[in-house]
Amino acid sequence: MNISGTMSIKETGAFRRAQLSPNLKTAAALLIALFSILCIAPVLDAAPGEPVKQGQTKTEPVKDAGDEKQKKSGGHGGKMPAYWSVIPFALILLGVAVLPIVAGHWWHNNWNKLLVSLVLGIPTSIYLIYLGRTHDLVHQLVLDYIPFIALLGALFYISGGIVLRGDIRATPANNVIFLAIGSALASFIGTTGASMVLIRPLLRTNSERKHVVHTVIFFIFCVSNIGGLLTPLGDPPLFLGYLKGVPFTWTFQLFPQWALTLGILLTMYFIWDTIAYRKEEVRDIQRDETEIQPLVIRGHLNFLWLLGVILVVAFVNEQYEPFKTLIQKNDYFKLMQVPCLLALVGLSAYFTPKRYREENNFNLHPIEEVAFLFVGIFMTMIPALILLKAEGAALGIRTPVQYFVATGVFSSFLDNAPTYLVFLALAEGMLPAGQQTVHQVVAQLPLILTGISLGAVFMGANTYIGNAPNFMVKAIAEERGVPMPSFGMYLVYSVIILGPVFALVAWLFL
Repeated sequence: MNISGTMSIKETGAFRRAQLSPNLKTAAALLIALFSILCIAPVLDAAPGEPVKQGQTKTEPVKDAGDEKQKKSGGHGGKMPAYWSVIPFALILLGVAVLPIVAGHWWHNNWNKLLVSLVLGIPTSIYLIYLGRTHDLVHQLVLDYIPFIALLGALFYISGGIVLRGDIRATPANNVIFLAIGSALASFIGTTGASMVLIRPLLRTNSERKHVVHTVIFFIFCVSNIGGLLTPLGDPPLFLGYLKGVPFTWTFQLFPQWALTLGILLTMYFIWDTIAYRKEEVRDIQRDETEIQPLVIRGHLNFLWLLGVILVVAFVNEQYEPFKTLIQKNDYFKLMQVPCLLALVGLSAYFTPKRYREENNFNLHPIEEVAFLFVGIFMTMIPALILLKAEGAALGIRTPVQYFVATGVFSSFLDNAPTYLVFLALAEGMLPAGQQTVHQVVAQLPLILTGISLGAVFMGANTYIGNAPNFMVKAIAEERGVPMPSFGMYLVYSVIILGPVFALVAWLFL
C-alpha cells in the first residue's frame, strides 16, 4: 500500500516484513508486558508483616531456620508451585525440538521464537508473583538471564571478527590439527565461537575432497560440544553453574575426562579419515595438493578482547574484593560484568574492519535466537527448579553415574543449559535442609556435580538439537554442499561412536 514516495522505501525487503508482521507486533507488546511485570514485581517482594532486616537486600527474603513452611516451599518463602506449573517449561522445550521439523519456515523467524517464549513465560511469571515467588522470578531474569546472554553475545560477536583465510592440504593429520585446536579454543571462546571461527576454513580446506561428512560430524562432537568442558566460558550450562555459585576454576579439574575423551575421538577420527582419504580420486588429491594457500589470520585484536572477556568473568565476581563487599550489600552488583562485556563488544566493533565480519558471513540471527528462546526458558523453568529442589530426592537419582546418564539423555533431546540447572537443583535437594545451596553441592557432592557437568556438555553432541552450535555447523556445511545426515541418521552416528566412549568415561571417573 503506497501512500507516498517515502512509504515505498519502508515497504521493501526485511524492513517491510518486520514492520508489518502481526507476530512481531504481538511479541513486542508481550515484551513490554514482561518489562512492566518486572518493574511492578519488586514492590510485591516483601509481604505485609515480613519486614526486611537491616543490611539485607530486597531480593533475599528474611530466613528463619525454624520455619518449616519456608523449608517446604523451597527455601525462598512463598507457596510451592503446583505440579501442573511445569507444563509451560515442557512445552517450550518440546517446541525447540519439534517446531524446526514441523514448522521450519515459521520457526526460522526469531520473532516467532520470542512470541512462543512470552506466551508461555508471562503467565508463569504472573503465577509466581501470585505465589509470593517474586524473588525467584526477578533473580532468574535479572541476575541470571542478563549475564548469561551478555557473555554469549560478547563471545559470539568478538569471535565473529576473527577471519581465518587459506587452504592447506586436507590430509588426515591436518584435519586432526583443526579439530584439536578447535577443541582447545572451545573452552576459552565458547563452543559457538570456536565453531564459527573454524568450520568455514575446515570446509574450505576439504573442498577438493568428496568424503567430508564424517569430518563435520566429528567437528560437532569435538569442537561444538566436548571441547567446551574446561571453563565456564566453554559451554552455556557451565556458565549457568558458575552464575549459581560453582567456582570459576572448578571445571579445571575435569581435564582428565576432557583429555581422554578427545584423545579417543581424535584417534578414531584419524583412522576413519585415513581410510576415507585413500578412497578419494587421484585428480581430487592432485587438486588439493596444488590449490594451496597459506593460512592467514585477520582481526588479531579480537583475541585481546576475548582475553578481556575471560578476565571479566574470572575476576569481576563475588569471590574477589571489592566486588565481594559490594555484592554482599546488594545482589544487583553482580550485574557489573554486563557493562564490562558490552564495552569489549564496543571495542571489537570499533576496531574491527567491517569486511572481516562480512567475509565470515556474520549476522546476529544466531544470538537473537538464543536470547529470544532463553527468556522463555528462564521464566518457565522456575517452578521445575523449585519443585526439584524441594522434592527431588524422591526421584531416586542419587549416584554420579545416574546423574551423568539422566542429565545426558535430557541434554541430547532438549537444550543442555536448562537441563544442567534442573539436575543441579535436584542435587541440591539431596542435601539436608538448610544446606541446599550450590556451594554445598560443590563441597559435599563433587562427583555428582562432575556427572551433571559431563552429561550436559558431552551428550549435547548426541543430536543436532542438543547444543546451539550443532545446527549452525550443519547448516553451514549444507550451504557448502556437504550432504549432512538426517536427524535420525546423525543420532545413529552418535550412539555408535560416542556411546562406548561415554560408557568408558563413566566407568573410569564416576
